[in-house]
Amino acid sequence: MIKLDELVKQLSCLLEDFLLSSGVNYKIAHYSNLLLNIFVLLVVVLGANYLIKRFVIQTFKTLTDKTKTTFDDFLIQSKFPNYVGQIIPLMLLYYLVPIVFVDYPAILYLFDKLFDLYVIILCIWICRSLLRTSKKYLKTLRQFNDKPVDSYIQVVMIMVWVIGLMFIFAEITGESVQRFIISLGAASAVLLLVFKDTILGFVASIQVAVNDIVRIGDWITFDKYGADGNVTEISLATVRVQNWDNTFTTIPTYSLISESFQNWRGMQESPGRRIKRAVYVKQNSVKFMTSEDLKEFNNISLIKKYVSSRQEEIDKYNSENNIDRSLPLNGRNQTNLGIFRKYIDSYLNEHSAIHKELYIIVRHLAPTDKGIPIEILCFSKDKRWENFEYITADIFDHIISAMPYFGLQIFESPSGDDIKRFYGVQEKN
Repeated sequence: MIKLDELVKQLSCLLEDFLLSSGVNYKIAHYSNLLLNIFVLLVVVLGANYLIKRFVIQTFKTLTDKTKTTFDDFLIQSKFPNYVGQIIPLMLLYYLVPIVFVDYPAILYLFDKLFDLYVIILCIWICRSLLRTSKKYLKTLRQFNDKPVDSYIQVVMIMVWVIGLMFIFAEITGESVQRFIISLGAASAVLLLVFKDTILGFVASIQVAVNDIVRIGDWITFDKYGADGNVTEISLATVRVQNWDNTFTTIPTYSLISESFQNWRGMQESPGRRIKRAVYVKQNSVKFMTSEDLKEFNNISLIKKYVSSRQEEIDKYNSENNIDRSLPLNGRNQTNLGIFRKYIDSYLNEHSAIHKELYIIVRHLAPTDKGIPIEILCFSKDKRWENFEYITADIFDHIISAMPYFGLQIFESPSGDDIKRFYGVQEKN
């Protein structure tokens, strides 16, 4: 059985003999034969490349339709079959070129170099395709939804390119890869400077993942970069945050471990979201309660029992200690502010949106030039932002509206109308 290389040689010799017998010059016949061989070689290789690629792609699509996994779908999207389909045509080209150019060692040398370079690049493309496929597939898995998959894939991709470029450089220069690596040691300082951000990002990505600092989907606040929203992407060099106004902010990954920021994940995973806000009471509106004042509180259901039981306790103490009650200052007395604090506490404990198993605190803060701060600290059951704001507003609407019933006034900086009334200025109609 005649081998392919022998068949090509025989056909080439027959064609050259035919041209010489037809009176064609030897050089012209020789080069005409060479050009024709090149043309046939290109037609064969390109035709084989087209047919094999179509066959491979069609085979992948057929297998993809029969499987339930999405991994093979992502392989097709990343053009993996296209790259794999080039292997057989390359092998055919590698086999036929030495036959066609057997008398041209310079061309064969150039072909070997170009062939090796293309094989290296094709290997890089195949690895890149597999990495892209793996990234897309891992993102579909629930256990990887909040992991920085992009960072890990980018690190591996950089390593693939570095190794590929080392082999390309070694192929071009004729040096061994080992010697090339040794020569890189001398230039390590320059490489560290050039790839400083990449190295810092790589280290930060590992620390972020290992220490579980940030996940995709976390709500973070980073004042330095103006970020306030959900993390949508964690890559090797940057973290992408979609702010609540639908703008995007890019944060260097290294900043997540070198600087301070706020991660709201703990709040989202907790049973409630904290409400912490204060109202400011005018100090001159605070007073002792008389018996007539206390009678009015009997109509307020939330504190009716508290006021009566508390007053019985106070009266018992004052009588046992023979306190002179001609002045309210003597002995023990209830104040409108103290009763108001108890009212707020009872109101929060009765509110259906407040989590009763978490802290409910109503406390005094140090008086300021704006009055006495009465701070409310509790937790709402609903942690969704819009509902949380609605619950908070509902609570403070009620508290502010209830203050006049206790003889208290809320502090407010004087406006222009207040100053006019103070000086007795009337506006002209």
